[in-house]
Parts: sequence; structure tokens; C-alpha cells
Amino acid sequence: MADGPLIVQSDKTLLLEVDHALAADCRRAIAPFAELERAPEHIHTYRLTPLGLWNARAAGHDAEQVIDTLIRYSRYPVPHALLIEVADTMSRYGRLQLANHPVHGLVLQAIDTAVLEEVIRSKKIAPLLGTRFDATTIGVHASERGHVKQALVKLGWPAEDIAGYVDGERHAIGLDATDWQPRPYQTEAAEGFWHGGSGVVVLPCGAGKTIVGALAMALAQATTLILVTNTVSARQWREELLRRTTLTPDEIGEYSGARKEIRPVTIATYQVMTTKRQGIYPHLEVFDSRDWGLIIYDEVHLLPAPIFRFTADIQSRRRLGLTATLVREDGQEGEVFSLIGPKRYDAPWKDIETQGYIAPANCVEVRVSLPDSDRMTYAMAEPEDKYRLASCAHEKIRLVEEIVNKHPDDQVLVIGQYLDQLAELGEHLDAPVITGASSVKERERLFSDFRHGMIRVLVVSKVANFSVDLPEASVAIQVSGTFGSRQEEAQRLGRILRPKADGRTAHFYSIVTRDTVDADFAQHRQRFLAEQGYAYKILDADDIGSLGAQEDPLA
Repeated sequence: MADGPLIVQSDKTLLLEVDHALAADCRRAIAPFAELERAPEHIHTYRLTPLGLWNARAAGHDAEQVIDTLIRYSRYPVPHALLIEVADTMSRYGRLQLANHPVHGLVLQAIDTAVLEEVIRSKKIAPLLGTRFDATTIGVHASERGHVKQALVKLGWPAEDIAGYVDGERHAIGLDATDWQPRPYQTEAAEGFWHGGSGVVVLPCGAGKTIVGALAMALAQATTLILVTNTVSARQWREELLRRTTLTPDEIGEYSGARKEIRPVTIATYQVMTTKRQGIYPHLEVFDSRDWGLIIYDEVHLLPAPIFRFTADIQSRRRLGLTATLVREDGQEGEVFSLIGPKRYDAPWKDIETQGYIAPANCVEVRVSLPDSDRMTYAMAEPEDKYRLASCAHEKIRLVEEIVNKHPDDQVLVIGQYLDQLAELGEHLDAPVITGASSVKERERLFSDFRHGMIRVLVVSKVANFSVDLPEASVAIQVSGTFGSRQEEAQRLGRILRPKADGRTAHFYSIVTRDTVDADFAQHRQRFLAEQGYAYKILDADDIGSLGAQEDPLA
């Protein structure tokens, strides 16, 4: 179109004019294949990457659709060379296939013989392969299925895995839907996963990823291993499964630091699975403890390296990854793609909000300044100390108190990274503090009291970033974080996105120290949420102070 919102450049960047009337439509159209890089006020920068294009291809989008989207929304003619590169990149997915041959077993077969000739000469691939049967087919050692896929992604020739899966040990799992019904997108997500065999479902925080897991288990009708971030999360999964399915307490086991139960449905924590003793990971044997028919990876974007390595060895099992964002700060998205599987379902956060399944949210960045004395200390500090100094600016304490007072009828989470800062906040707010040092029993008690309204303000460290269900929380105040982590920003907003009984809007405040690395990291942290359509309003600390007690800071 002559005046589209998108500028497509030959270096594979896409510039989206945020204020354009068609910007929201364009954002939705390019989201399946483009990755957001920068999101300042008026122009958002996306990039086309091979992994993004391969995920789109695996999800059923073809090059013609991608090219049509770029041309339809572009303000200027799209560079011809870029269109050719998009088509070429997407065509690489599936030129090689891993299949189950009726005679030879697991094989790598080629639609393009020249590609097969190229990859089998790779020093990384050759040791994983067996006998060559003809010009297009070569055997693969069954134990190397995952390793072959990893290596092929790195070579730029991602294989489509159509080799199928073992059924595993059968175990009846039904849905107990007497007082609830799965939402349409949850059913679509579970069926999308099941049709694809293995892969990742991406849903906003608060949108019910646990229910997608339960629906997948009902489809599998098999023993299931569920991997979660921590013990609190494991117990929440257990409660949800007991409520949503026909499973009984005796059928669900917990494998954590506190308990070592192997049952038809076993919920294990990443922490215990990656505990190392004398150079080995003894608890990884849980993967072999039963003939699992399904393995679910909760918060798959956090998957630790040892779990990746073992997952490479169990590619014949159906694998479901659940996450709110496929962003990994370690750049290992390719490992998720090759070992768990492609993205099978992805629902934009704003679409789920429009349907009323997650709360609308206002995001506010509140900027504070360091006093002159602290500015000099900051200026002279070593680089590794600057973020802590900026994050723990004392002015933030006063500001948190003011914001809490502006929301007297809301349940508030105050979230941070540094323990001494959190302890001081707890004292000033007269609020309990949950950190990694808090026992599981203490965490569960405080979370329960918060859910039931006995606690109005709760101060939490990053232990509350993931898989903690606090449906009544409607205000979050972030004072510090894990540097520029986009995934953490998304998870923290997710703590307050459960729909409220009275339809209230949630408020997410991020308090940032201007002219420091705190502000630099904040911009990076906000990128993923900007891609989902959330806009941060920037206020000065004095603007909060001038508001009336009941006044909406965004009005």
C-alpha cells in the first residue's frame, strides 16, 4: 500500500510506525515470523531471522504468505533480494526429514539430494549417522535423533521430524469439567500441539497454560512427567490437576528436594533434576524411571542445559513446552526449537485481553534521580557495581510507599532483585518479604494469605517471577530486576494479569533511576511487552506525588 505502516529494509530490519492507523494490524501480521529488537516511542524495529522464519514455516505459514504480508503493509517497494532470501530461508525447513522407515528404522531422508550430500560431510553430523541406503536415505542411530536435529539447525538445514512417537505406558486421564470449561484458545493450543506431535505453546501469563497441559494429558492418555521451576509451582500444578482432571492424589507424585515420589503423573522441579553430585546428575534418571508417554516442560524458556542434554536422548517421547515468551537471554532459542519442537500455538497477549481472559494493564515507568552525592559515588564505581547502586537508589523506597498509598483498595506486589533493598521495603511498608531463603512452607503460607486478602502488600524477590498464581494481585511495583531480562519483565507483568472479578485494570509500575544503566536495562527489558502491544507511559517521580489519593496515574 502507498502509505503503509512498515518500512522493509534490505538488512532484514522492519520499521513499524507505531502511531499509524494500521500499526496494530501490521504488528499482528508480522508477529509469527519477525522478532522485535527495539521499541522506543514512535518506531519499533523488528528483524527477520532464520529461526523466526522456520518457526513460521513449521506453524503452517508459507513464504508466499510472509511475502504478501511484507508487501501489503510496506510503505515503499520491498527490496527484491530480501523477498528472495525470505523464500530461500523458509524453503530450507523440511528439505530434510527424520522419518521412521518400515525396514531400516530411523532415517534421514532428503527431498533435495544435494542438501543431504552437503550435511553428511559435516564433521558434526557424520558420527551420528549409520548406513546409507540410497541417494536420498541414510540411517540415523536411534539415540542420536535429537543430536542430529540440533546439529542440522546449526548448519542451517532444520529437519522436519516426522518419525513419530512411542505411546508410552497407558494411563487413563479424563477431564473433570463439571464446574468449568476449557477456553477456545486452550483447546486450540492443545490440539495444535497434539497434531504436531511435539512443540511449544506460547500463551500470556494468567491465560491458563496449566489447563493446556491437562488437555494434552487427556489427549495422550499416558503416564506424564511434568518439569516445573520450583516446589511451589509443583504443588500448584498438583492442585490444578486434581481440580481439572479425574486424577486422584495417589496418582500424582512430587519429585523435589522435599519428596522423591514416582507416580503415573510425576511433577519434578528443574532444581532437583539439575543437582550435580560427583560430576553426575543422579536425578536425571527420572526420565528413565517409567515409560513416559508425555513430557511437559513448564516455563520452557528457562530450561537448564542439563535438561537440554537429556531431552536430546528422548526424542521418541511427545514433548510439550509451555511458556509466555520464547525469548531466552542466553540465545538458546535454537535448542528449544530443535529439541522440544517448533512453536505450535502462539496467542498475542492483547488478543486474549480483548476476549476478557486476562486483565487489561497499564504500564508506567517512573523515573527518579540520584542525589548529587550518590551520583558521584555512581560515577566513580566499577562497572559491575553500577547497576546495584542505581537499582537500590534510596529515593525508590519513598516512591514505593507513595504508589502503595495511591492504591488503598488493591492487592500489591513489590518485586525486586536485591535482598537488602527488599528487607528495607518490607520494614517501611510493614509487609512480609518472600525470598529464596524463605522455606517452601513459609512461601505457601504467605501466598495463601495474600490470595485470601489477609495480606494486602507482599514484597517478593525473583522467586515469584514464575508459576505463582496470585489472581487478586492488581498492582505490581518493580524496583529492580535481573539486568535487561525481557522474559522477567513479561513474567512480572503476568503476576497481575488474572482477570479481576470487578473488571479492574491492572497497574504495572517500573521504578527506574535516570541517567544510569538502570534506565538502559529498563529499555531492553520492555522490548517483549512492547511487541505484545503494551505501551509504557513515562512519569517523573514528582508526578506521582502530586496526584490525589484515588487518582489514576494514567488518567
